[in-house]
Amino acid sequence: MLVLTGQILAALAVLANAVVYGTDWSVALITRSVYRDHLDDATVTISAGWGHYYGDKRMPIFGAGGVITALLTLALAIAAGQLAAAVAAGLALAALLTWLACYVRIAKPINTAQTTAAQTGVIPPNARALQTKWDSILNTRVALQTLALTGLLTALILF
Repeated sequence: MLVLTGQILAALAVLANAVVYGTDWSVALITRSVYRDHLDDATVTISAGWGHYYGDKRMPIFGAGGVITALLTLALAIAAGQLAAAVAAGLALAALLTWLACYVRIAKPINTAQTTAAQTGVIPPNARALQTKWDSILNTRVALQTLALTGLLTALILF
């Protein structure tokens, strides 16, 4: 029963984190180029600000759900004596916690500034620098999500 429950949790962790993974990839592949190459600072800030407004309300369930189910996957793998699955889930959890640290320390303050700018219509003088800083961790975020999903899929296989 522990193995089946662990597999279910690993699958739920994959599904939750896939939402974040897909969102980060979409921004890396498409939105970053649109903002950087085709939009002025005010438009970038307003667009990103409203995006963060909705994203910061809707994405935490997937981010938190993904971390919690990854943690539970790790715990169940350990309890079931599935060492290889536990190692894979542990690597996934470490990647997710690192992703979360990047988000909290770098992206979230910028999200807040851009959301405020979108809501008030007051574009900060450092608008482009804010977006550039936000973009600077995007490849790292994608890589961490890739590592997390790989670890969770591996744990699912190894259970």
